[in-house]
This record gives sequence, C-alpha cells and structure tokens, in this order.
Amino acid sequence: MTALSLFVTAGCATLPDTDAVLLERQTAQAARFENARGQLSAKKSAAIIAELKRKSGDIDILDRQIALEQAIMDSPLVLGNKLTLLQDGKATYAAMFAAIRQAKDHINLESYIIEDDEVGQEFASLLLEQQSRGVQVNVIYDSVGGLNTPKAFFDRLTQAGIAVVEFNPINPLAAKGPWLINNRDHRKLLVVDGKIAFIGGINISSVNSAGSARVMAGKAGVAYVAWRDTDLQLEGPVVAELQKLFIQTWEKQHGPPLAAKEYFPALKAEGNEIVRAIGSTPDDPYSLIYLTLISAIGNAERQVHLTNAYFVPDPQLLKSLMDAVARGVDVKLILPSHSDSGMVFHAGRSHYSGLLDAGVKIYERQGALLHSKTALIDGVWSCVGSSNLDWRSALNNDEINAVVLGRDFAQQMQAMFTKDLEASQAIDRESWQRRSFLLRVKELLARIWARLL
Repeated sequence: MTALSLFVTAGCATLPDTDAVLLERQTAQAARFENARGQLSAKKSAAIIAELKRKSGDIDILDRQIALEQAIMDSPLVLGNKLTLLQDGKATYAAMFAAIRQAKDHINLESYIIEDDEVGQEFASLLLEQQSRGVQVNVIYDSVGGLNTPKAFFDRLTQAGIAVVEFNPINPLAAKGPWLINNRDHRKLLVVDGKIAFIGGINISSVNSAGSARVMAGKAGVAYVAWRDTDLQLEGPVVAELQKLFIQTWEKQHGPPLAAKEYFPALKAEGNEIVRAIGSTPDDPYSLIYLTLISAIGNAERQVHLTNAYFVPDPQLLKSLMDAVARGVDVKLILPSHSDSGMVFHAGRSHYSGLLDAGVKIYERQGALLHSKTALIDGVWSCVGSSNLDWRSALNNDEINAVVLGRDFAQQMQAMFTKDLEASQAIDRESWQRRSFLLRVKELLARIWARLL
C-alpha cells in the first residue's frame, strides 16, 4: 500500500455489475482442459470432471464454477502440475534462491517491491552471478513500489547486462506511453527456465525474513516485526501460462527486445494438480480475478474461508459474503490485527458490524503482520496470489493468482487456514459494539477514502 494513492484520483474506472456479467457470460460450454501435449478431447475432459466430483462428494461448485470460469477466462485449466505451498519469507526465499541457482537459460522476475536491503542484495548477487554465467535475467519492478530503492541498485543490474523495466514510471518524462500513475504492478512472479514458477504475496524485502513466529534484527539494528505470507511454487505445464503473463507485461511496458532464449520449453507433467493461471490488469474490461472470486463465492455450498491482508470490500463483495451466509454457507474471514497501512486497516474494520450482523465470522491474526492473500471454497476450490480484497486490486493494479481445483491441495490449504485460525482472535459481535469512540471515528474517516485504497 502507498500514501501516494490517496492523492491521485482513480479516473472513471468502475467495478463491473458482476451479476449482469456472469449472467451474460454463463454458458453451457464444456470446460477446456489442457495437458503438456495440448487440449484434451471432450470425452477426456468430462471424465476428469466426473472424477473430481467423485472425490469431492458431488459438489455442484465444480460444474458451475468451471462453466463460469470457462466463459470468463481465456486461460485454460491445466493438468499435470506439481504445487508446493510456501509459508512465510524464510521458506519462500529459500525455494526461490534454489531455483535461481539451478537456472540454465533465463530468469524472469516481476515484483511490486524490490528493496535495497539484505534480502534485496542477496537476490541481486544471485541474479548478477547467473547473468555472468550466460543466463539471461529480466526484471520488472513497480515504480511506486520501488520509491525507496536507490536508482543505483537497478543501475548495477543493468550495467551487468540484466534487462530491467520500471513499470509505469512516476516521472512522466520517463513514461514510454500514457502516464498511468494509478495503474501499479502488484504482481509477484518468478519464472526460471520456463519450467518452475513462484507467485503469491511476498515482496523482495527483509521485512518478510522474520517469518510469522519471531522478530529479527535487520541492518543498523532495525527490528523487523513478524510477517505472515503465503506463496506457491509451481512446476508443470501451467508455468507456460505464467510465462505468457510476464511477457505480456514486458511488451506492454515497451521493454527492450527480450534476448533470444527458450522461454517456452517443452513441458511434461510433474504432478496431478489442476491449475488455472489468472492475470488481471486495468487494460481488461473488468478484473478477471475479481469476477472469478465473486462467482466462486456465489457458487459456494458449504464454506468460504478467506485470508487477506488488505480488506476494503466493495458493495458486491459484501453482498456475496452475506448472501452466502443466508444460504447456510460457513463464511470465515481471517484479517490483520494490525497493518502497515492504518487507513486500510480501519476502512476494513468499518464493515465489521454489518458482516457480523449477517453472520459472517471474523478473526484477526495475532502476532504476525498478516500479508497473505488466499481463498478456500467448499474444500475443492483454492486460490493463492497477489490480489487483495480491496478496490485497488480490482480496478487499478496488475495482479496474478492461481486457482487450483481438487481436494488434495485444498486439504493443505485447510490445514494452513486452521493453523492461522488458532493464532487469531475471534471478533465477538457484542464486544465489537462496545469499541471506543476513537476507533469509530478512525473507521469513519478511513471509509471516506475507501475507493482510493
């Protein structure tokens, strides 16, 4: 989050009427599955859906959700993937560093924030080392996200041959197209050799190094509070879909021609997970990530479990959550107990009363600063990515998420959700009504700015 957004209007962009869009686009077309060799036949696709339903207790969300996503998305449901759920900075950075060290052809890195601190320097050293070995490194960083990073940090990379693109420069003289100051690249994506990818909520910053269980001392004795984040390591055919999203951003930002490398190698099945990669950008008529989440919540029959760092819901999201409860769905939200953005924190809390009155269960994660962005619906539909539950992610940011269909991965997500729930404090409706006058004032003032947060 950034204070800059408070001083910049969001233009005329508006959220779509999700009911109208979904009704218009809902069709009976069959799901489009792909594997490493291409699109599967209708007969094989139908067999996959039948097997998913058999394992998941005949949950209708699979039929309805797949049909809706198929109508909304261009990206396919990709079979044969291996997924590794990564929690917190220590595990995520270790996995990323291992993949970077093993790179043989290219490394594509896209991040909202790349800081010039201990973690940023470790990334830089590894990338420089690989570039010197003939591995082409391409980097996209966001201009607002990089406000605190000295230009010399990126100059060092470019002087060594690393291709670097600044996403929508703050300086209008540096813009290579329209000056779109409010469109930020909030994606976190690493693709190595076109075979392994990482997405999620984590930036490249030492604040994430403390993990969710401890506090550590950083440079100059600065204490980093614990951060709780979630990321995903992907191997298999879906990596090609994530690679496409990186290259689309590179071309949209008029980056220099990419060095001739094998960006789309032949990929084989690495596991059994079914994954859809979803990228959203303000260039689209509406946010594909937003529509996917709203439709998934609308299809929920049993449970909606959301964990999110920045909760500034719009009326349609609020309605979808309340409607789900009215249908008998167990709706649980894990939200931060404190935040690096006080304005966002209080704007989100301003909606607690209405949600609690409707029967939504709200929990605040204690100790660690919550930065995860995940969803789990009916024990079969999972989502991990960079998008927050706020207006900015739905309207102004480039975001990237992965939707996973299937019970096996969902069980891992449920175990993670349960662990976070144990570290959270339930918000009691009666106690919440007794909160202080000062908190109510902060909520009211923050809510005025909700559209820009």
